[in-house]
Amino acid sequence: MLPATGSLTVTFARSYRVRRGRSEAAKRFMHYSLAGMSHWRAQGNCFSNPCAQAGAPTGRLMKLLAIDCAANLCAACVYDAAAGVELGRSVLDLGKGHAEQLMAVIEEALKAAGTDYAGLGAIAVSTGPGSFTGLRVGVSAARGLALALKIPAIGVTTLEALAAQARATFPGCAVLAALDAGREEIHAALYDELSVLRYGPAVTTLSQAVAMAADSFPVLAGTAATQIAASAGRAFDIGPTSATADIAVYARLATAQDAGKKGEGEKPKPLYLRGADAKPQAGFILARQKN
Repeated sequence: MLPATGSLTVTFARSYRVRRGRSEAAKRFMHYSLAGMSHWRAQGNCFSNPCAQAGAPTGRLMKLLAIDCAANLCAACVYDAAAGVELGRSVLDLGKGHAEQLMAVIEEALKAAGTDYAGLGAIAVSTGPGSFTGLRVGVSAARGLALALKIPAIGVTTLEALAAQARATFPGCAVLAALDAGREEIHAALYDELSVLRYGPAVTTLSQAVAMAADSFPVLAGTAATQIAASAGRAFDIGPTSATADIAVYARLATAQDAGKKGEGEKPKPLYLRGADAKPQAGFILARQKN
């Protein structure tokens, strides 16, 4: 069974790693998360999870819920790991506001798949690089739900997912997944023909990314793909040029990760290749007044 509302508040608060009064995004996310759970309970639904029952193989999936808040999309899908097919999805192109919409998006995906929380065997989530706040919302939701449902949470990076989506179009090719991070920086990862990570994920420059592309002649993917190709002055095969992959790609990669693991793996956490853009300005901090 899912914990009571008070316990669920603690679950999401711990996974978000915030303290009361410090983050408006955290407050909004927990408010909408708890509202969604309370509505589900009010409908008389049972949250007992067959995957968490005694004797059930916790690491072997039945249905997997994938979540992506890494970029402009707020996306969720339910994936049948045994059959290898997507059962239902919900995707909103938000830009921002993931905290307010994520739980409703998850509910819509579950409804489209004809299942509920009790039917899930694992939660997958995009871990970045991407939007600083979006990643925190997505990862905290995945970890909170996984803890409440007593099922695994599996992280997949956006660069790995973009590379996998590109490889589906260009099988057997190396892939350089690259995201324009601003400030003349690029977040990049290079995967060889066997999908083995050869570089990154790391912050690099356009000239360094162009040099990697020239050396290995990979398929290019991500928001910096066309920029790299133009700077290299030669033709490259181009995969997806979006900031994140299709939500079903995250589900497939998470299923493959789980199949190769025994027991519980490391909990997902946001992949920040650089610090947050918004930081306290030390010169403007006011001294705390004593009562």
